[in-house]
Amino acid sequence: MSRRRHSDEGDAGSQPHKRRRTSEPIEIEDRLESLICRVGEKSTSSLESNLEGLAGVLEADLPNYKSKILRILCAVARLLPEKLTVYTTLVGLLNARNYNFGGEFVEAMIRQLKETLKSNLYTEAVYLVRFLSDLVNCHVIAAPSMVAMFENFVSVTQEEDIPQVRSDWYVYVVLSSLPWVGKELYEKKDVEMDRLLNQIEGYLKRRQKIHVPMLQVWTAEKPHPQEEYLDCLWAQVQKLKKDRWQERHILRPYIAFDSVLCEALQHNLPPFTPPAHSDDAVYPMPHVVFRMFDYTDAPEGPVMPGSHSVERFVIEENLHCIIKSHWRERKTCAAQLLSYPGKNKIPLNYHIVEVIFGELFQLPVPPHIDVMYTALLIELCKLQPGSLPQVLAQATEMMYMRLDTMNTTCIDRLISWFSHHLSNFQFRWSWDDWADCLTQDLEKPKPKFVKEVLEKCMRLSYHQRIVDIVPASFSALIPAEPLCFYKYGEENSTSLPGFPVATTVSNAIKNRASNEEILIVLKDVPNPNQDDDDDEGDGFNPLKIEVFLQTLLHLAAKSFSHSFSALAKFHEVLKALTDCDEGKLHILRVLYEFWKNHPEMISVLVDKFIRTQIVDCAAVANWVFSPEMAHDFTRFYVWEILHSTIRKMNKHVQKIQKELDEAKEKLEKQQNKKQRDSGDEEDMEKNSEDEEGQLEEQIERLQEKVESAQSEQKNLFLVIFQRFIMLLTEHLVRCETSGVDINTTWYKNCIERLQQIFLMHHVIIQQYMGTLENLLFTAELDHHILAVYQQFCALQL
Repeated sequence: MSRRRHSDEGDAGSQPHKRRRTSEPIEIEDRLESLICRVGEKSTSSLESNLEGLAGVLEADLPNYKSKILRILCAVARLLPEKLTVYTTLVGLLNARNYNFGGEFVEAMIRQLKETLKSNLYTEAVYLVRFLSDLVNCHVIAAPSMVAMFENFVSVTQEEDIPQVRSDWYVYVVLSSLPWVGKELYEKKDVEMDRLLNQIEGYLKRRQKIHVPMLQVWTAEKPHPQEEYLDCLWAQVQKLKKDRWQERHILRPYIAFDSVLCEALQHNLPPFTPPAHSDDAVYPMPHVVFRMFDYTDAPEGPVMPGSHSVERFVIEENLHCIIKSHWRERKTCAAQLLSYPGKNKIPLNYHIVEVIFGELFQLPVPPHIDVMYTALLIELCKLQPGSLPQVLAQATEMMYMRLDTMNTTCIDRLISWFSHHLSNFQFRWSWDDWADCLTQDLEKPKPKFVKEVLEKCMRLSYHQRIVDIVPASFSALIPAEPLCFYKYGEENSTSLPGFPVATTVSNAIKNRASNEEILIVLKDVPNPNQDDDDDEGDGFNPLKIEVFLQTLLHLAAKSFSHSFSALAKFHEVLKALTDCDEGKLHILRVLYEFWKNHPEMISVLVDKFIRTQIVDCAAVANWVFSPEMAHDFTRFYVWEILHSTIRKMNKHVQKIQKELDEAKEKLEKQQNKKQRDSGDEEDMEKNSEDEEGQLEEQIERLQEKVESAQSEQKNLFLVIFQRFIMLLTEHLVRCETSGVDINTTWYKNCIERLQQIFLMHHVIIQQYMGTLENLLFTAELDHHILAVYQQFCALQL
């Protein structure tokens, strides 16, 4: 094909020329996009000469491709914040050559800023404001107009009846831009800047910080304080001001072009008023700055900047930006992190590991899917085999040492990461270094962590492999062999009530009996809940469930697939046995009793029970909090099951809501079409009326389904919170009566699991806050439990 095209070019025919002309602008546009996006990456030429060359190319293309160039530059300002100063320099050079283009770019950026705020894209809005502020250094924007914009932002703190998270964001966007532009603004407008910082300081002193304990990875302030993000940034900016705004880490390519840029005419920003608060605005949640290392942890090489130095903020911010830009491609992301500019001046590996764990442990949820961080760390270890694995091992050791004060949700994530990581490196680890956990109570954080890690490793491997890799001294922490417990197959089981029927059921299943035949066999099972002289009746019969489910699970115990097939085949029997709430609860008890040494099987089969509607979500919640589960209450898999159940419920509601919205949209389109075609024939009108009638009926049915599903969802949360309150209240009363300290390992775990429910499902729970406050979290509740609810409320206030 390429040969034919080559010969066509020399041909006098007009067709090839036409085709080339239509594709040429697209090729040039693609080339421009590629040139702009790749500037600042590794190159044989210097960054300065690349920028000068690119500015020349873009200037030449401005007459024909101005709107495309504007669009690309606005996009990179928003989407590639790690190369911010590279692009501000490029815009500065273009502005020096073409003043009108500079003005159009500033207007386009302001338009884009308004759109991002309107769309709740607050992270991208931070990058846009930071970009605009750095344009002051490039002599594109006049300093006084930038100060005026900052003053408008800070004035939001004076607004009344707004959530604190709104004012927090506007203060953050100003403070986080100052490392880039503070020096320039102070030189031009020192009085106004002092007034601005005083206003911010006043706001920071009066703002509420009830939410902080809920968001901290560690409760202990030593060795590193876990500071609220605005307090930490304020301390960093204060130190920067004290150092006369001298910052040594931001790459500033525009300095090389100072003689050109200082001749350029500057633009004033149009007056920018922050959009008014609306109820559908979703502001970013506050967070706590994750700290794991300081200069003492990186003994060789460059010194790590202090936690209150602005360099620490800039480095971390840039690393977060790189992850945000490239997280979908782990290889690219790892390579970009390791080629970070200025890497020779800092202990880069320590910064990277701290930032990755900071994101993984971020509460309520990490910015990206958990498994991405595992994949990224594995990739980094491959690229830096001589240094990064050692830093990672050091970090793991530190986290192990601090498990006593670590948030339970973060311990869950640490377990998942560590077990997955080990599975990629032949499960090699210096287990003997953690032998201190063997002398502790098995419910203490360290032995519990090791036990849960080994259990997760077993899911990614098999039992004998785990036995082989772990020292014999750790035998108490090695998970039990994942075997089932079939009560009717044990010695002396012949005396058990229901044994004869269990044998009959087993033979019937082997002989491919139908659901109806099995139900007939089960009629012979005596009901332990009824007296002999009572009529048989169709009430709840726990023994019926035990006989059938134990036998069915035993025959299908070979694999997940066998179990799934068995449940599908006898779905009708299972539905008949669980037609009441007690039946649903009891089927879960029987499942647990049968597979208690195989938590993964329990998780998978509970999931299957919910999907096939054998049990409902509320039954699973009641089972998790039941006395039979008390022994496993603090185990990882139990909470995995509960959160999975809540997510299923939430997805169910969303699915029906989506169907309802689509039906309403369809009806609206139908009515609009009818109005437009009102002059057409009568039979068409009749058809359209029939369709409308059907749609209205469908909407009515869906409306009922949505209300029913939301009621079920609300009930699920009520059940969960009610059971939490009962358990915690019992514990608090018991401790008070006995004069014992309430802060046991169990209490820490339970109260943090309550926090976890609030945090992981905060969007849904906020819809039902009125009900929760009226029914459960009332003023009479013990203040230890109520404090968790108040912390949650403070997150969005």
